[in-house]
Amino acid sequence: MGKERTSLVQLQHVTFGYGRQPLFHDVSLRIDACEMVGLLGPNGSGKTTLLRLLSGILRPQQGTVCLAGRDLQAWGRRGAAQQIAVVPQELHVPFAFTAEHMVNLGRIPFISSFFGSLSKRDREIVQDAIDVTGVTPLAGRIFNELSGGERQRVMIAMALAQQPTLLLLDEPTSHLDIKYQIETLELVQQLNRKRGVTVVAAMHDLNLAARYFPRLLLFQRGIVADSGPAEVMEPRLLSRVYGVNVQVGILRGAEHISVLPPSNESVKDEHTEQHQPRVHVIAGGGSGELMMRALADAHIPFVAGALNIGDSDHTLALRLADDVITEQPYAPISPAALEQVRTSFAHAALLILCPVPIGPGNLALLQEAVVAAQHGLPVLLLTSSPGDTTGIASNLAETEGLLQCRCIATRDYTEGEGVKLVEKLLQTGASVVRSVGEAVNIANRHLV
Repeated sequence: MGKERTSLVQLQHVTFGYGRQPLFHDVSLRIDACEMVGLLGPNGSGKTTLLRLLSGILRPQQGTVCLAGRDLQAWGRRGAAQQIAVVPQELHVPFAFTAEHMVNLGRIPFISSFFGSLSKRDREIVQDAIDVTGVTPLAGRIFNELSGGERQRVMIAMALAQQPTLLLLDEPTSHLDIKYQIETLELVQQLNRKRGVTVVAAMHDLNLAARYFPRLLLFQRGIVADSGPAEVMEPRLLSRVYGVNVQVGILRGAEHISVLPPSNESVKDEHTEQHQPRVHVIAGGGSGELMMRALADAHIPFVAGALNIGDSDHTLALRLADDVITEQPYAPISPAALEQVRTSFAHAALLILCPVPIGPGNLALLQEAVVAAQHGLPVLLLTSSPGDTTGIASNLAETEGLLQCRCIATRDYTEGEGVKLVEKLLQTGASVVRSVGEAVNIANRHLV
């Protein structure tokens, strides 16, 4: 049996945003001691915000951030600074500090008073940080006059002088040439492996992230994927999150993944696929998990949405669906998203409505489904379980039975508006299916 790992950092149901709209909602995360974790995601996805929450600079609006099993705020500023070191993208110093002076600043959390001086032990720790990071040739030079790569190395030395258990880096390789990118990440990797420093870094370069970080977290206003490079660097998933088609090649294991832009032929194929008939799935709240997995296993192309970011069905659809129509967390379906839904319905061969709760936020999807069905789009109504089929209409003459059926009524939070729309779907010829397998068989027939 392997050695049990100790949890160093825990996010428990954390919600945070800079305005009315949350940047991410109900995020839970555990990072063990000695891990090396890379944060991926497009600009604005929440990577830097997560680092600021982990450092204590920001406080969650809901939930808690814990360090070594203790609420981070309970550590206090000095206590947190003795455990956590942060390396920002840029550091502008208004004084002509030398590189050595900068590294000395790493010991400030350990000095008893503001005007105190470094002890012999402090100076030994600073010198060790300078030696380990290779800053010795730069020690006497002015920090602001160093190159970007040299400044980055000095900032890591300053962080190391704090003797942190947790090292946070915000895009440590941005604006660096390839030489300094590799040197910086090799240094960070060395600190992790030889000194046991837990590392969490927001990364911009996907190839470098795959090469140096055994665990990757992919963000899109919440955690979309959390696994090793081979699992996270999945082309369809990256394309959904970053909004651009990519190719991923594995040369020699997970440490040698290469993310490339698509060839012209791939772009052409993708463009062609967008006009091929597909299944459209309406889901949410986990109601579409089995359906989407079954469609993917059967190699049936499908579109999912509109789905709110943070919804479990949205996270799964990013991995499995050919296209995902995305809406902001806990927001009603916007006009732009509805237009995407209409376009998808126009090219769909079949619409599958999963047993999703019906509320004011997604009622518009049912309304669009009725319009599409009236224009000839075949519709399947998937029941939530075999036991829910009691009283479901088997033909149009028995539609009234559906209105009394608990499987619809108990999921309708719109004072009956949802039930009325489902009744209209049945009147246009929608079929009730009692299993995912039955739905897949029907989907196959429609795509032949």
